[in-house]
Amino acid sequence: MLGSDVLHLPRSHTVALFLGLRKSSKDYYITTLFNNGLCSLNFKTPLANAAFWAARKGNLALLQLLLNSGRVDVDCKDSLGTTALMVASYYGHIDCVRELVLQGADINLQRESGATSLFFAAQQGHNDVVKFLFEFGASTEFKNKDGGTALLAACQYGHAKVVETLLKHGANIHDQLYDGASAIFLAAQGGYLDVIRLLLSSGAKVNQPRQDGTAPLWIASQMGHSEVVRVMLLRGAERDAARDDGTTALLKAAIKGYNNVIEELLKFSPTLGLLKNGTSALHAAVLSGNVRTVALLLEAGADPCLRNKANELPAELTKNERILRLLRMKEKQRKS
Repeated sequence: MLGSDVLHLPRSHTVALFLGLRKSSKDYYITTLFNNGLCSLNFKTPLANAAFWAARKGNLALLQLLLNSGRVDVDCKDSLGTTALMVASYYGHIDCVRELVLQGADINLQRESGATSLFFAAQQGHNDVVKFLFEFGASTEFKNKDGGTALLAACQYGHAKVVETLLKHGANIHDQLYDGASAIFLAAQGGYLDVIRLLLSSGAKVNQPRQDGTAPLWIASQMGHSEVVRVMLLRGAERDAARDDGTTALLKAAIKGYNNVIEELLKFSPTLGLLKNGTSALHAAVLSGNVRTVALLLEAGADPCLRNKANELPAELTKNERILRLLRMKEKQRKS
């Protein structure tokens, strides 16, 4: 996940800042109020604090005044390596972004975490900022400490327009976090159908698993995104792909009671027998106590007489009378 690279802006006490700016023989004096808690600010001068505040609030006039004073480095950084351009990009203040870039800000500077201005603009869905940064040489190749790129961030947060812009400017559709999560995996986790369709049409691998074997279909099923499950199955997702722990998409949906997901999976005839981990979707559904899930699996042909690795029948895992009746009825039907 890329949550470690969100700009957290804690609320703090409001302080009065008195700034003295000298330009040629003219003195400028500014008095302003601002929130003193931006990105763990730790500057040697209050002017840098003010520049960050202006970038955060979109105060172009103040930002220009500070930069033109010659007393604020356009690439000044806070204690985490955040620059004013990163802040303006995060908040989508295109005028401030333009001013900083035209004043010479380095577009491809990285924060301590590895994130860039492009990363933050993509993460927050500011497509106009993303396009502008590309005009001045922004790179899609930088990664943060989790392996996250601008494309992965845009996919995780469901920004389809940004994803389209990034791909047009050379972003690698096969980017992965260091744990193996791909762009389509992150989009599937969030249930972003428009992003998934865009990625698939651009060559994304629908079955690309994470390092622990978790496939995009598995995570979509785990999260209950039935429409995503339907589209991925139609585009060739492996219905029985198992994670390293032996669980499949159907098993996870059965545990969660996501019946819409189960209905989509059953259209593609997934395995209803014992899995590598020694249990079945029916056992999981019975344990979870979801009557409708049990009924769906039995209608699809799940065997109520199947024993798990502990030699237990599904009926031995519940005291729910409605579920027991369903299991007994199905057992009678099979015998007859």
